[in-house]
Amino acid sequence: MINRNRDSKFVIYQVLYIFIITVLALKGADINLKRVAPEDETVNINVRDSLVAILDSLYSLGVDFSIQIDPNVVEENQELKEQLASLNRRVQVLKEQIKEQPPEEKEPEKEIIEEQTKLQSPISLKQTFIQNTWNEATNRGDVTTYIYDPKNLTTPIVAIPPGTERRFDLTDQNEVVLKFGTQEERIKVIPNAPPQVKIDRVTTKMNTSDIYVRELQRITAFTVTIIDLRPDQLKVTYSGPISVSGPQKDSKGNPVYNVSLRLAATEQQYDDWIDRHGDLQEADGRYKANFFFTVVDERTKDRVQVGDSFFFTDFSK
Repeated sequence: MINRNRDSKFVIYQVLYIFIITVLALKGADINLKRVAPEDETVNINVRDSLVAILDSLYSLGVDFSIQIDPNVVEENQELKEQLASLNRRVQVLKEQIKEQPPEEKEPEKEIIEEQTKLQSPISLKQTFIQNTWNEATNRGDVTTYIYDPKNLTTPIVAIPPGTERRFDLTDQNEVVLKFGTQEERIKVIPNAPPQVKIDRVTTKMNTSDIYVRELQRITAFTVTIIDLRPDQLKVTYSGPISVSGPQKDSKGNPVYNVSLRLAATEQQYDDWIDRHGDLQEADGRYKANFFFTVVDERTKDRVQVGDSFFFTDFSK
């Protein structure tokens, strides 16, 4: 293909060259503008200017002037015509040779691979992770997803293959970096809030004027609900003259404890308790026994303590 291009260019240059030579031969090669005729044979400058003005007027009116070439000049250049004819024959031969050459096979064009469409994050960006606890993430995409600490982008915290769920621990990161394919996203990490302790009284027996210890010891008087995003890492303790059962889980998965009074099994034990804690008697004559629940997050070290009180007037009827 390169050789054909070169041959074509050569022919074009040759034709242009011959054309220029022909024009010079036909028109005359003497292009000296200083003097083209003897001074005594030239037209007076005033007459020339008048003729020029007339010619300009005729040109503006659209009058066409034709220049005829002296036929003697053409005969004098017969040799040049023959050279042109010979050159024309060579051009025709070259064109035929070019046609006979088989077309050059084009190299197969490299397939243009468009930039991969941006993948949807395999882990929901609306999801939030929690500091100082375990977290779970499900990879719903088609490529393995890696979760990194922004402070260490060389070693992933966890690698999650497509269609699987993985549990991993976080410390004090404010965000994590997801990497999947050639893309990356960031997901917020929220603080692990301290646990909440909610105590509810679930009996009306302490609303009367006569309240008996023996009856309170037979029923659930309070429920204690521990509210936390990670209750499995909480340590729950309690104190006071109480009996505790549970925990059960409520509809939100929070642990719930049932609390009963456990002050005295007999009237004598009750009297002994009154002797030791007589200062706990209220102005209205009722006695008060306090209890407390203490909850500690073993990862964050957050500690919460909440209490309430039992009220009673006697051991039994």
